Amino acid sequence: MNTMTKYLNYLKEAFVIEELPQYSTKAKKTLSYYAKLYDADVCFNSLRCDSGKYDIDRNLENIIYNELVYMGYRVKLYNNNGQKIDFRCEKNNKIYYVQVANSVANDKAHERELSAFDKIDNRNKKILITTDLVDYSISAVEHIKLQDFLLKDSLDF
Repeated sequence: MNTMTKYLNYLKEAFVIEELPQYSTKAKKTLSYYAKLYDADVCFNSLRCDSGKYDIDRNLENIIYNELVYMGYRVKLYNNNGQKIDFRCEKNNKIYYVQVANSVANDKAHERELSAFDKIDNRNKKILITTDLVDYSISAVEHIKLQDFLLKDSLDF
């Protein structure tokens, strides 16, 4: 086992980071070889900033992840044939797809974030969480403002 893997395992054992596996629609299961790391406390994200700039998108995604876990969801990354969605959440036999963005106010960001949901059928709830104060909900995707999400106990509302 190489040194980097050992350090990552130490951080996981100390509950400093969590490894989030990816769910594959092709394999219809969780992949063991691809995962993303999230900090247990988002203050650790600011420790690795270059040139004094903070990665707001990464922090926001990490905050949403921590809240979803706290709400009791089983959370995985989701890749639907190349379309990546930030989180596939499961609880009480219900599945939710959650996309996170700082803002979708400009057309390019709006198209990018909402197009990730295109290949997913409407049997499961699709949610977009942003810091925008304007409601960007469409018929198939519910937009939730970050401040409202943080006050919720679940994704059922």
